[in-house]
Amino acid sequence: MIVQTNMNYYMKKLIAIALAVAGMTLMAADSTPITIKGLGRCAKCSMKEKEACQNVVEVEKDGKKVKYYFVNNDKSKEFHKNICTADAKVKATGTVKEVDGKKEFTATKIELDKESK
Repeated sequence: MIVQTNMNYYMKKLIAIALAVAGMTLMAADSTPITIKGLGRCAKCSMKEKEACQNVVEVEKDGKKVKYYFVNNDKSKEFHKNICTADAKVKATGTVKEVDGKKEFTATKIELDKESK
């Protein structure tokens, strides 16, 4: 009886650890940095989609426009002056996740894309 109780205890611990590792793996997959290049626009001033200014980069992917809506972090706020009144080619690095059917991009680096014409 004691052996069975100890075995159940260790099995529960093993399952809990396995689930924790699986959860961390899924979280790590979402936080892999990517670099996007496309047309930087203001969601309010240029696109007329939002009530407040927000950076958006439109990327051409498989013949369709994909919009990445930037989280308003320090990098995004600092860069916004470059695209608020005029669209510009942008290169950005950061992480992306799907929120309410839209791609939410958390930028770690944003710059004007001088290589694109």
